[in-house]
Amino acid sequence: MSPWVAHLVSLQFSIACCWAFSCHQSGSSPDFSLQGDYLLAGLFPLHGDYLQVRHRPQVTLCDRPDSFNGHGYHLFQAMRFGIEEINNSTALLPNVTLGYELYDVCSESANLYATLNMLCLPGTHHIALQESLSRYTPKAVAIIGPDNTNHAVTTAAVLSPFLVPLLLEQIYKVNFPLHEDTVTFDDNGDPLSGYNIIAWDWIGPKWTFRIIGSFIWSPVQLDINNTDIRWHGKDNQVPTSVCTQDCVEGHRRVVAGFHHCCFECVPCEAGTFLNKSDLYRCQPCGKEEWAPEGSPTCFPRTVVVLTWQEPISWVLLAANTLLLLLLVGTAGLFARHLDTPVVRSAGGRLCFLMLGSLAAGSCSLYGFFGEPTLPACLLRQALFSLGFAVFLSCLTVRSFQLVIIFKFSTKVPRFYRAWVQNHGAGLFVMISSVAQLLICLTWLIVWTPQPTREYRRFPQLVVLECTEGNSLGFLLAFTYNGLLSVSAFACSYLGKDLPENYSEAKCVTFSQLLNFVSWITFFTMVSVYQGKYLLVVNVLALLTCLSSGFGGYFLPKCYVILCRPDLNNTGHFQASILDYTRRCSST
Repeated sequence: MSPWVAHLVSLQFSIACCWAFSCHQSGSSPDFSLQGDYLLAGLFPLHGDYLQVRHRPQVTLCDRPDSFNGHGYHLFQAMRFGIEEINNSTALLPNVTLGYELYDVCSESANLYATLNMLCLPGTHHIALQESLSRYTPKAVAIIGPDNTNHAVTTAAVLSPFLVPLLLEQIYKVNFPLHEDTVTFDDNGDPLSGYNIIAWDWIGPKWTFRIIGSFIWSPVQLDINNTDIRWHGKDNQVPTSVCTQDCVEGHRRVVAGFHHCCFECVPCEAGTFLNKSDLYRCQPCGKEEWAPEGSPTCFPRTVVVLTWQEPISWVLLAANTLLLLLLVGTAGLFARHLDTPVVRSAGGRLCFLMLGSLAAGSCSLYGFFGEPTLPACLLRQALFSLGFAVFLSCLTVRSFQLVIIFKFSTKVPRFYRAWVQNHGAGLFVMISSVAQLLICLTWLIVWTPQPTREYRRFPQLVVLECTEGNSLGFLLAFTYNGLLSVSAFACSYLGKDLPENYSEAKCVTFSQLLNFVSWITFFTMVSVYQGKYLLVVNVLALLTCLSSGFGGYFLPKCYVILCRPDLNNTGHFQASILDYTRRCSST
């Protein structure tokens, strides 16, 4: 032990000992003592502990009425009798007198005070500071007791730094006869002679004993007759030698107190299991495994992906394929009736760009099915965002252009001429689409979507997904499309009072409202639900956006072309314009 550690330990015990003997002298004094050349200490519970609830630390007084401990009194008297027998014998320890100090250790506080008293220097009530505790000589050369395990642990912890008892070197030299036998000790202080194993029988206050086995040293042999042992349990049942039964499967042991046999059973946390090779620590499961709380083993996780074979996938794929066929069919219908007033009022050749952008968004939805791959992760959200941005740009500029023609061509003729001469509509669509293209390229380069296996969201599942939804690029692209949707809604609303054949306010407004509702629903689901069908909700929201755009803008025109050809003529459109002109003149 290093000198500074010895000083620290000695100082701590000095403070404790001084406090104990100055403040609680009566609680730490020996009940019986005898002077001798060598002093032995005995720590025995002559009274029971104070078992009532305490609200603050306090010293237990041992000499309380109705607390006498008969077992401790027998141990007390046995030590006195043994020492007096040795002192009265002329053969056991000639020319040596043993003394004793016997203490009543009815509680932890009394036990600690008695132990500190034994460590004090002879004739004093303090522990002197020493550089090396191995040369320290307390007044007691050895301590017998306590018989209580918890008290013994406390006493051993206090005595260990002072090497008590590594001070009885002379005991190794002892050699004396006792009841026709010779008592000798080896270098470790263990007896070399044999001994009998005795069982005590208690019947009320009376007791007897009998020999149930023996031990001999040379050769080493232990013999016990189990049939002679009388256990106090029912039907002479052998008691269990632990204070806690074994834990059930999936529960680890948490030691309670000083002894490993006394423990509490605590269930392993979710995601861990109890390996039988270590009963005190739960082991974590692997990344591809999971375990519920209190599990003795781990289970393989279920891999979650929106496969092509699931019924919900069939429904979504069928709806998307139908939309794609409608887009292709509408493009063919518009190409056949390209020179009719309905197609020209819808934007003419600009309609094919709008239909193509919706078709590109529809094709991107196929990338959401099956196990994610790098090409699918790169294209599915980015292609949809770009395609829908082109459609919204065309829808915005088409609505704005109708407003300019009917409302501002005469009021602001210079602006109208500049818009027409510089191809404002095409320039706006190109600039708006290129802006979204740059956002998507930045998204794919800086925040490249990657196929990943997600483990944290669900303990029992592995979700195969792409990382595009967690990036700033996705938010930028989505925000940009949101702004285009608002501008398309505003421009179409400005044209709500245009001629009936040119006014698209009702249909466009309805489609954009449906677009907003679908995305609000999606983000609400993301905030409250993180289940394996979240990808289904995402695909459904995208499909709703495409369908609302197609249905709100193209379906009414397809209806006129196919079902009302009488309205698809120049005369009908001119009459509608004349009616609008008369209404504007009257107001």
